Amino acid sequence: MNANKLTMRIMIGMVLGIIAGWAVNTMASSPAALKEIASYFTLLSDIFLRLIKMIIAPLVFSTVVAGIANMGDSKSVGRVGGKALLWFITASIVSLLLGCLMANLLQPGAGLGMPLPAANAATNLATANLTFNKFLLNVFPTSVFSAFATNQILQILVFSIFFGLAIASLPKGHASTITKYTDELVHVMIKVTDFVMSFAPIGVFAAMAAAIATQGLGVLATYGKLIGSFYIALALLSLILIFAGWLFLGRRVMTLMQMMRSVFLLAFSTASSEAAYPKTMEQLEKFGASNRVTSFVLPLGYSFNLDGSMLYQSFAILFIAQAYGIDMPISQQLMMLGVLMVSSKGMAGVARASLVVVAAVLPMFNLPESGLLLIMAIDQFLDMGRTAINVVGNSIACAVVAKWEGQLAETKDDRIEDMPAEGEFDTVAIQEQAAK
Repeated sequence: MNANKLTMRIMIGMVLGIIAGWAVNTMASSPAALKEIASYFTLLSDIFLRLIKMIIAPLVFSTVVAGIANMGDSKSVGRVGGKALLWFITASIVSLLLGCLMANLLQPGAGLGMPLPAANAATNLATANLTFNKFLLNVFPTSVFSAFATNQILQILVFSIFFGLAIASLPKGHASTITKYTDELVHVMIKVTDFVMSFAPIGVFAAMAAAIATQGLGVLATYGKLIGSFYIALALLSLILIFAGWLFLGRRVMTLMQMMRSVFLLAFSTASSEAAYPKTMEQLEKFGASNRVTSFVLPLGYSFNLDGSMLYQSFAILFIAQAYGIDMPISQQLMMLGVLMVSSKGMAGVARASLVVVAAVLPMFNLPESGLLLIMAIDQFLDMGRTAINVVGNSIACAVVAKWEGQLAETKDDRIEDMPAEGEFDTVAIQEQAAK
């Protein structure tokens, strides 16, 4: 399916989903009937997300192993990883600072005009699972089969790095068969991705319909100031990321953004980073980024480069402080940013990760954890925006690291429409061209 056609179909799915959700929300005969109808929409979106999750583990494994095996040595892996982490840390700091700055400027929680939850109200979020020690343990799998079964991307990445380095360290010819099979598996998984992505418009329709049916459009008006302020901050962050990409990629960063339109829409409408992963990798390779770099940097970014989520965390904490009329001096806010910088790296494998990070940090600064109940009512709409920006950040990061490594093939900016359709590009050819 052509990228432009997929973008159009996803947009149509979003619009139809909003209309269908609004119709169900306004016409349902009772709350029970509304809940039942919404459950059918949720079923459709869950099926699509399961199809996506089905391909994540083999796609990550095959692309990482093939990429590292073709790199040839551990020094290349370390160099690429170091450059990626430098970008990730810088982007995280900028995202946290921007969230803090915009919350102070726009004051979304001031004069909220809504009843506040009791200070001792429970959020039922598993904050005990979020510690740096547990994060470090979670990086290393106890069983590769368990990591594959639960789609632990970071654990799969660790195993794949060891597996790829083992292949690369063997004398030439000793692992030629498994290298060939892994390269072929990459092509097979890309084709499977194409098949699964053909259902994306249906999944987007169902996800939007379920969200609007259960929450209603009225919630957007009630929380208009918070949602509007947050999306202004996200828009500014996206401009900063694009500008940073322009410093290294030049005009090609706009080509990348145009090619990633369908991916951004998919991430936004489903509020799922996993749903966007396969398509992000495919579009980056079509952009010219070598699979050697993309297959390593992108999975790493899913744990260390969640720019939208980082902005959300600092923004949400200050919103709660403003809602309760609690003053946080600049010194305390800077300390909060430092804590978030460390604690957010434990997000991998934690359900409702961004909310859990916020819930864990609030008590450290004598802020009521119950304030999260104000946000949880509309978190689906906030999650959509921050997930889309996460994809923006990771796609630019991969392209920039590929550029730094000399692994970004040249393409003509004015010939996007003439580029191969999805599933028709040749990964090996791109690797050979980038290696020249």
